[in-house]
Amino acid sequence: MKIALFSDIHANLPALEAFFASADLQKPDAVYCLGDLVGYNIWPNEVINKIRRRGIPTIAGNYDYGVGRTSDDCGCAYKTDEEKANGTVSIAYTNQIVKAEERAYLRTLPAHIKVEFQLNHDKLNLLLVHGSPRKINEYLFEDRDEKSLLRIMQDADADIMCFGHTHKPYHRVLPSAPIDPALTSEPGQPHYRHAINIGSIGKPKDGDPRGCYVLLHIFDNSTVSVKDSIRVEFVRFAYDVEKAAKAVEDSSLPNAYAEALRKAK
Repeated sequence: MKIALFSDIHANLPALEAFFASADLQKPDAVYCLGDLVGYNIWPNEVINKIRRRGIPTIAGNYDYGVGRTSDDCGCAYKTDEEKANGTVSIAYTNQIVKAEERAYLRTLPAHIKVEFQLNHDKLNLLLVHGSPRKINEYLFEDRDEKSLLRIMQDADADIMCFGHTHKPYHRVLPSAPIDPALTSEPGQPHYRHAINIGSIGKPKDGDPRGCYVLLHIFDNSTVSVKDSIRVEFVRFAYDVEKAAKAVEDSSLPNAYAEALRKAK
């Protein structure tokens, strides 16, 4: 099975359209969106409706949660006074232009999606969240302490956990306690968990302005006891960054968001 996972579009319509063109070529068996459809650019309604028309299962990002409730708080961890001021402008602008039907849709989005596979007599749980299973806006950066990240996944019963929010992609494999004998035909085997940040298609922050999404490959013989029995493929695609940046500059949004798109910071 090949699963396409994307996140953090942030109202960037050119990036979303380029993602669809790229992902369609991959012919995935399933597609999931991990949230943050809106904020920071001028096309929140268009982004929402394109995802709705495709019937893509989607979870709420922190920005979706705030705008869905007409809140002035996006749940973002801004560090400086300038970032906070720009953020205030961004969510006010988004609240102003999002239409009633699209806002109602954002309110219906679930907090997470869990998919349970049963392969080779093993249970393999795929958990999709935006920030973390504990909190929609918790940041799970790549340097997160291994014990902390493992505890989060164990508490959520996640063998594969995919998430976004940081806009910085990575894949970490975490060895944990031996498999519960009740869950496998081979007790005593190691149990590997996969933490996968899928990056951002519409607002990358890893220095590469191209959009990023993940193709998750799960095979007939995939198992939690074999470290490399799933494959994680990060796909980068080009889109019209300048069109998206110019749209910001031609709106009342802060120009800093245009430069962030150009520099992917």
